[in-house]
Amino acid sequence: MIYLDAAASTPLRPEVRDVMEPWLADAGGNPSSLHAPGRRARKAIEDAREQVAAALGADPREIAFTSGATESNTWAVLGVGGRHVVTTAVEHPSVLEACAAAEKRGVRVTRVGVSSDGLVDPAAVASAVGPDTALVSVQAVNNETGAVQPVEEIRRRLPAAVVFHVDAAQALGKVPFDARIADLVTFSAHKVHGPKGVGGLLVRRRVALAPLLAGGGQELGRRAGTENVAGIVGLAEAVDLAVRELPAAGPRAAALRDRLEAALLAVGGAALNGPKERRAPHVLNVSFDGVDGETAVLALDAEGVAASSGSACASGGTEPSHVLLAMGLPRARAKGGIRFSVSARTADRDVEEAAGIVPRVVERLRTVRR
Repeated sequence: MIYLDAAASTPLRPEVRDVMEPWLADAGGNPSSLHAPGRRARKAIEDAREQVAAALGADPREIAFTSGATESNTWAVLGVGGRHVVTTAVEHPSVLEACAAAEKRGVRVTRVGVSSDGLVDPAAVASAVGPDTALVSVQAVNNETGAVQPVEEIRRRLPAAVVFHVDAAQALGKVPFDARIADLVTFSAHKVHGPKGVGGLLVRRRVALAPLLAGGGQELGRRAGTENVAGIVGLAEAVDLAVRELPAAGPRAAALRDRLEAALLAVGGAALNGPKERRAPHVLNVSFDGVDGETAVLALDAEGVAASSGSACASGGTEPSHVLLAMGLPRARAKGGIRFSVSARTADRDVEEAAGIVPRVVERLRTVRR
């Protein structure tokens, strides 16, 4: 299989699997227990917390482990409280659904629009902020188009009292990102060759964040539930490696993406969705005239190429991408968007083979449609 869906998930790195293995083989100690096995598990978690904090430039006490980016985003939106939240129209579904849930609780939500490239104007975000705004939530990198949002400029324009949340699940280890600009930062393991089902939220000490889960004092009293020791250890290793390797990994991923992009945009009726310049190196979103995105993804799968027609968390639906629609693209083009995404560990030959397969599949689908 030619795997070009790294924005959805990435395979586990051998180095990460190695550090997880002892905790998978002998996970008998509950980290909350006082006996020796429990203390060993607790030390592993605290060592991992320090490792992640060092990678993000945070205090270890500011790192809270979760089940993944969806939980972290939901926690950020619902945990701050307040009467008004500002976000954008192109956020990940986990942010938008959490905002919808907040609205049911009486919270007012403003969803700021974006340009035709999918970029939000910092001035528009700032102008949406009022005296009752408690939270502004903007993703650093869009998961469908790779658009890199101007989160640093947004932060500079916000009042100090407003809590700024950045979903960095697609940014960490992909683009230079300074976590110190935000009060809350979402990150995920399986986007950077770590295990699935584990992530975290950086919570600055000034932020009073209400827990989502009750029942125990884990995670410094912020998140109840027995911790996933193996997953947390793997997360820390994956994040550490991703951040340290970014200077080499980013350019390599961009070179792979550019090679594939050149081949796909050479197809008649092909169009790039998203910015040409201000974008992450690992994501490519393309539409082909007369081709439905989900149909193309299934046809490519039959040819041994794994891609996506949008966010993995929204797959299985028949509606066009909310991100592409928010960019003002025609409904047919939005429904035809196909996301190809790579990592620095994607093989050159996979991109080369995909560059030949995708145009053939597109032509076949057009022929059938005629």
